[in-house]
Amino acid sequence: MKAMIRMRLNTTHAHYGGNLVDGAFTLQLFGDVATELLIRNDGDEGLFRAYETVDFLAPLYAGEYIEVTGKIIEQGTTSRKMAFEAYKVISPRTDISDSACDLLQEKILVAKAIGTCIVPKDKQRSNG
Repeated sequence: MKAMIRMRLNTTHAHYGGNLVDGAFTLQLFGDVATELLIRNDGDEGLFRAYETVDFLAPLYAGEYIEVTGKIIEQGTTSRKMAFEAYKVISPRTDISDSACDLLQEKILVAKAIGTCIVPKDKQRSNG
């Protein structure tokens, strides 16, 4: 089972000079993908317990489009281990004009993580 979010980063997402978006925003999107996966799998939002690994691999800037995906890779009685990836898919081309953008020929992996969520037994409802 997989889930995906695609969105454009805007200036409200920028946290640092040069319109740089902080990594915490990517983690928020990983959490949103995890919530969708849990709803699809268990019929409940569950709770994010912990990240096992988080790797930030490339910067993100306001104006870029990103695609965030996740999938359940292990399932225990109440735990759901998930793998997440965030890719840059479109970049603005302000050197050409204020509205020019390029669809990237190859997506750029900007972050990846492994995390575990918990769905208490009494809240689990199969949606499959």
